Amino acid sequence: MSGFAIKGGVAALGLGLALAAAPAAAADLSCDGKRFVFFPGGPEGGAFASIVYNGAVLAAEHTGCQVDYVWSDWNPAKMVQQFKEAIARRPDGIALMGHPGEAALGNLVDEARSKGIIVTTQNVDLPTSEGKYKADGMGYVGATLYEAGSFLGQGTVRNCGLQAGDQALVWGLLGQEARGQRTKGVIDALEAAGVTVEYLEISDSTNKDAATGTPVFASFAASHPNLKAVVTDHGALTATLGTYLRAAGKQPDQVCGAGFDLSAATAQGIEEGYIDVVLDQQPFLQGYLPIVQLYLTSKFGFAGMNIDTGAALITSDNIALVAPLAAEAIR
Repeated sequence: MSGFAIKGGVAALGLGLALAAAPAAAADLSCDGKRFVFFPGGPEGGAFASIVYNGAVLAAEHTGCQVDYVWSDWNPAKMVQQFKEAIARRPDGIALMGHPGEAALGNLVDEARSKGIIVTTQNVDLPTSEGKYKADGMGYVGATLYEAGSFLGQGTVRNCGLQAGDQALVWGLLGQEARGQRTKGVIDALEAAGVTVEYLEISDSTNKDAATGTPVFASFAASHPNLKAVVTDHGALTATLGTYLRAAGKQPDQVCGAGFDLSAATAQGIEEGYIDVVLDQQPFLQGYLPIVQLYLTSKFGFAGMNIDTGAALITSDNIALVAPLAAEAIR
C-alpha cells in the first residue's frame, strides 16, 4: 500500500507540475469592435489641438481602437451640439473637453451614461460629473485649471521682474464658466503681487484663429504705453505673441510675454525673446491618455483616472531641452 501511495503521490505531483507548466490562456487585449469619439478641442491644424490630436492618434494605434475625431474651433456652443451628435451615434466611449461647463454638459453626460456610453474628459474637467461616474470610467487628463493659472501668474511676476504698480494685460476667457478658472488664477496671482491688471476677453473669432487678434493687441498696446507684461490664456494666442508684439512695434524683451502651452512657434518666440515664460500642460498626454482610459474601461472596467499634466514652466533656461519635441508636435 505504501508503495502505491508513493507512486500515486508522485503521479499527482507530476500532473500538478505539468498543469503549472502549461501556458495560461492569453487574455483578449484587442480593441476589436470598440469605437470612440474624441474631441481635440480646436480647429483642425491648430497649434494646440494638433498636439492633442497627435497623442490620440498614437494611442489609437497602440490600442487598435477605432476613433473618430471632432473639431470644435474652441467654441463651447459648438462643443455642446457636437456632444449631442456624438451621443446619437452610440459609440462605446466619448472623450470630451469640458469648456461649456457642468450646466451645459452635465445632463448630456447623464444621457450618455444611461445609454451605456463611457464619457471621460480632457483639458477642462467636469468635477461634478466625474464624481458621479468615476467608477464607470469618467476621468480627467489636463491641468488643474485655477492652480495652473495661479502657478503661471506667480511665474510671470518672478520671470518678468514685475513690481507692485506695474501694468499687465491678461487676455483670457473669464466668460466661460469652467475654462475661465485658469484666467481667474492668473489674475488673482498677479493682483496678489500688487500688479495692475488690465483684462481683455478673447473673442470667438480670435479663439478660432489667433491671427485675427493682431490688430486688437496692437490697438491695446498703443493706448497703454506703460504695459510691462502680457499673459495670453490660450495656446494659439501664446504661439502668436511674437506676431502681436512685432505688430505693436515692440522689440524683444520690451514687453514680457507669458502664456500657456508649448508649440514650435512658442519655442521660437522664447528663443527670440518675445516670450519669457510658458506653462506647458503637455497636450500630447491630453490626447493619448483619454483614449487609453476609454480602452481600459470598455475592455476591463477600470475606473476613471485623474491626471494633472500642467506642472512645468518653460523659459529660455530650459527651452533647448524641449524645442526639438515641440518641432515634432509632441511637446
